[in-house]
Amino acid sequence: MFSTGFSMNASVLAEKNDGPTMQWMQKMAETKNAVVCGSLIVEEGGRYYNRLVWMTPGGAHAHYDKRHLFTMAGEQKFYHPGNKKLILLYKGWRLSVFICYDLRFPVWMRNQNEYDCAIVVANWPEKRSFAWKQLLTARAIENQSFVVGVNRIGKDGNDITYSGDTVVLDPFGKKISKTKSATENIETVKLDFDVLENARHIFPVGNDADSFTIKL
Repeated sequence: MFSTGFSMNASVLAEKNDGPTMQWMQKMAETKNAVVCGSLIVEEGGRYYNRLVWMTPGGAHAHYDKRHLFTMAGEQKFYHPGNKKLILLYKGWRLSVFICYDLRFPVWMRNQNEYDCAIVVANWPEKRSFAWKQLLTARAIENQSFVVGVNRIGKDGNDITYSGDTVVLDPFGKKISKTKSATENIETVKLDFDVLENARHIFPVGNDADSFTIKL
């Protein structure tokens, strides 16, 4: 919820799919000639969603609705959960996107040869930063994929502090980004497809993975 902060005040803060935040994202995508993504509060069909939008420079967009709602903050009382993953093909890469609390559910994020990189956007507090870092690393290793975790920093209106700990990890769980905790920063990180292919070739754990279907 980059445009509002994480809020349960959905009825007041929600936008339509063509609202001002979506328009801004389209403008930024065109200006930067790059995909812009992030989650926001969207109202659709009388329901509210914590929705990650994937906006392309041409204005075409896709979205993912947060599957796992944070019941300890009462999120399920105000938002409707998503029921499907989003796999995107971009410049030869298969990308999947997730939102915050989804990170704690490895079955949902399990890579059944679907994606090469997972992107997780979050509003994850500093007091649970250890879990954030360990879970991102675990998801990279177990899924043999790059993982990009982007988290907020600073202090919100509820006096909750966020250390960020934004990171890019390779398929071995090794950090390849340089951004530091509690530091606002812009960083460009190059993902090497050869590293991904090599990881899966020399240690093909996916060959022994369990096959399963998620029932919603």
